[in-house]
Amino acid sequence: MPKQKTHRAAAKRFSLTGTGKIKRAKAYKSHILNKKSTKRKRNLRKPGLVSECESRTVKKLIPYK
Repeated sequence: MPKQKTHRAAAKRFSLTGTGKIKRAKAYKSHILNKKSTKRKRNLRKPGLVSECESRTVKKLIPYK
């Protein structure tokens, strides 16, 4: 079997936790921040997790991470 290629865009966006879940950044943090509350922006800094059904797809894209 040949080696699988890592999807480089996915490798930059996702990382694995110790338990094997996939960590991701949250959306809506890039621009138009003045109308968003401080609390909302602070919560957007925290990492989110990819859902179970999507995580199967993402794990195929980053096989060696």
